[in-house]
Amino acid sequence: MKHCVLFFLGMTLGIPLFGQEFDLLIQNAYLIDARNARQDTLDLGMANGKIAQVAPSIDPSRAKKVIDASGLILCPGLIDTHTHVFVGSKARTFADGFSSVSPDDFSFRSGVTTVVDAGTSGWRNFETFKKNVIDASQTRVLAFLNIAGSGMSGNPSQENLEDMDAEMAVKMIQKYPDHLVGIKIGHYTGEEWLPFDRALLAAETAKKPLLVECHLPQYTLAEQLEKMRPGDILTHSFEEIDERMPIVDEKGRLRPFVQTAYERGIIFDVGHGGAGFWFSQAIPALRQGLVPHTFGTDLHRFSMNAGMKNILNVMSKFIAMGMETEEVIKRASWQAAQAIQRPDLGHLSEGAVADLALLKLHEGEFGFVDAAGNRIAGKYKLEAELTMKGGKVVYDLNGLTAKTYNENMLWIDEK
Repeated sequence: MKHCVLFFLGMTLGIPLFGQEFDLLIQNAYLIDARNARQDTLDLGMANGKIAQVAPSIDPSRAKKVIDASGLILCPGLIDTHTHVFVGSKARTFADGFSSVSPDDFSFRSGVTTVVDAGTSGWRNFETFKKNVIDASQTRVLAFLNIAGSGMSGNPSQENLEDMDAEMAVKMIQKYPDHLVGIKIGHYTGEEWLPFDRALLAAETAKKPLLVECHLPQYTLAEQLEKMRPGDILTHSFEEIDERMPIVDEKGRLRPFVQTAYERGIIFDVGHGGAGFWFSQAIPALRQGLVPHTFGTDLHRFSMNAGMKNILNVMSKFIAMGMETEEVIKRASWQAAQAIQRPDLGHLSEGAVADLALLKLHEGEFGFVDAAGNRIAGKYKLEAELTMKGGKVVYDLNGLTAKTYNENMLWIDEK
């Protein structure tokens, strides 16, 4: 009888009972977890920042807090594989500059728990980036290290061949293996192959992927892809600015060397940005089987309010072009984790860190815009309802985890 009374009081007042094993239980969500091949309505319990159990039905009395997520998608915290977040006070530059953005301002509200900085820093200034941004952010910030010593610091420093030191880059990766996921080459306008070759050498030595940001106008895309290894990443895959870059020709046919690279294991990242994504490339490529492996946004000051907006808008864009929702989530979570060699992320396995997102797939009439100002219509759009990192709520759009306000509560008369 005593236990029954305690149970009734606990359920009424919201008091944890008998040391419940879950800190939070999410029920009735449509769970998408590519690593474990799960696409079904399932419950998920969390404890001590980890995923404790995933099952068709979990008793709510085992949890301190319960969320009914009916009608929502539960997925791993998304991974944005292309961002520029080395924000600082320097004007007109990305490295330690005003052209980058603070990760926490944009990550969680988009279901993102991990961002990967795309070579904004180099071996000379990565430690400044780590101290000022990475260590100060709630978002997990990983990074590709630019082969240019000072990263994206503008010309002439970012094109200084003497500062493109493969040995120093490798030493920095070895010093910070938990933060640095690879080497980046890009934003070089000279004719020498030296920057590319040194970046490739550094990546090979460190046993990490090479990120090729194809702002390399003196090299053809065919030449770049030929040099790249399986597992290396091409970003801005659907760009149509320079005639050397497009992956489909003027008749909309996928170029044979692109198909060969795709089949050889080169990873194609979206890298939308302000100018890196065109429907004239993406739509015919998608129809011919070239599906992007990852959904890097190229988030920075100039792209966030243009056609790109955020990772969920980019993912929704591909749903509008014909991809299944499960497929875009797979590429923004588990496939992204594999691309950056972080198998500890991007999945909802029991024992994994509790990085997750609850997404709402809205149905209606929506418009999506590319870098050229072209618009397509779509019936579905993803929106983040809740984001958790390490088991902690970091974004809650509609207060799913908040207490219900009781307007009948007693007030003290100050008189």
